[in-house]
Amino acid sequence: MFAVHCFDQNGRTALVKPKVSRAALPEFIAGLPPWVIGMEACSGAHYWARLFRQYGHEPRLMAAKFVSPYRMAGKSGKNDTSDSQAICKAVRRPHMRFVLVKDESQQAMQCLHRTRQGFIEEETATYNCSGSQSKSLRLAISADFGSH
Repeated sequence: MFAVHCFDQNGRTALVKPKVSRAALPEFIAGLPPWVIGMEACSGAHYWARLFRQYGHEPRLMAAKFVSPYRMAGKSGKNDTSDSQAICKAVRRPHMRFVLVKDESQQAMQCLHRTRQGFIEEETATYNCSGSQSKSLRLAISADFGSH
């Protein structure tokens, strides 16, 4: 489910759809006039941004850490509605830093790089773990030989 929250040029709420299913989202967005569409950046957001461009919209992706200051604190907490309102507020800021929309090949390359980086980190952790265990084992063996 997606929450859609739209502001007009004056910053007033123009449209609110608290629940739009994944299947209904493309048709719903295609039926809207061309707008700036703000989204938190994630791998799925790049897919949606490419799709929304085909409908004449201007998608803008933002890192979640830049959106979170615009969330309403208090009783409501973090939910789809407060997230969509925060994204609307954040996307209108003149100095907001946006993430470039990646095409499929760029996303595939990023996936490979992140997977490789994960393997490297895992390998380093394994070496560090086995190295420290072998050192403690050598110390225990040395201590046993010294006592006889």
